[in-house]
Amino acid sequence: MPLGGATKKIQKLLDTAEELYNRIVELREQVMEVRETVQETNERMAVLENRISQQGAILEALAEHEDIDVDELVTEVAIEEAEPAEGAGPAERDEQDERDEQDEQDEQVDDTGPETAADGSAVPDAEAGDEG
Repeated sequence: MPLGGATKKIQKLLDTAEELYNRIVELREQVMEVRETVQETNERMAVLENRISQQGAILEALAEHEDIDVDELVTEVAIEEAEPAEGAGPAERDEQDERDEQDEQDEQVDDTGPETAADGSAVPDAEAGDEG
């Protein structure tokens, strides 16, 4: 009966080998699919890079035609992105800008006539000694 034990071991080895072979075939197919996907992606990237280059050339030509210094503009944008307002989000910056504009308007003095209220009526001058 010593051959019975050897036969079982050989059969087990054959089953394991067949399983490994099937796994290798499956992995090979997956690798081939990945290679194809990478190749297709590289081709699409080359097309997109070409389009971007063409669009960049068009933008530079338009900027030159309009006397816009592209390098200066890019530098300004980079500086603005690198130096955001201290602790303020975009909405807070917008509100602050509006307040600043309103303050500037309030500081301007109209020398053409008497002051007027919001409804357009004349505002009487305060008399000396009249406080409160």
